[in-house]
Amino acid sequence: MQPFTVLTAVALPLVRANIDTDAIIPSREMTSVSKKGLADGLFAGWRYRTVGGRDPNPDFVLNDPRYRGAAILLGGENFGCGSSREHAVWALAEYGFRAILAPSFNPIFRGNCVRNGIVPVELPQDAVAWIAVAVAEMPPAQLVTVDLEHQMVTAPDGGTHSFTIEPEAREMLLHGLDAIDLTLLRQAEIQGKRQMDKDCRPWVYL
Repeated sequence: MQPFTVLTAVALPLVRANIDTDAIIPSREMTSVSKKGLADGLFAGWRYRTVGGRDPNPDFVLNDPRYRGAAILLGGENFGCGSSREHAVWALAEYGFRAILAPSFNPIFRGNCVRNGIVPVELPQDAVAWIAVAVAEMPPAQLVTVDLEHQMVTAPDGGTHSFTIEPEAREMLLHGLDAIDLTLLRQAEIQGKRQMDKDCRPWVYL
């Protein structure tokens, strides 16, 4: 995964409560088990005029040219609820989102974000709403900064909001590590334990 330290980018507001994984990537858009080829199906039910079609709905924020290149998504409470499908996070990542700011996340979705290089930032609802209003004035100029190292979000007006994230998740995101990589960081400790066990039970290793 690509390490995440500090990101300053256009933020796209989709501040709706209970956005579920089927809204993020409808099941009909999941044509393979690959992480690739899902971005076109992101929010397909809202993004396109017809089911299964690709005629853009001009009223949906993802089709607003002012938000082109957005890498931060502003969501509502309980973001990512519903099924545990990891495709939802794959679609968001392939589209280009690296951070999601929301009042709360479904726990499974939150874990999937961490494992796929997207920073799930929990902020108070009023803070997310204020940032959404601020960026809407002129999205390309009203940028938002997510600083994972210092666990701080800077709004377009310069206001700052701190956030917390589990130490292990932070470590994984900062260094672009998956769960296996994180385990291998303790290789010396693992080998030490194995050697201790071998000394105590040599017959097991014959």
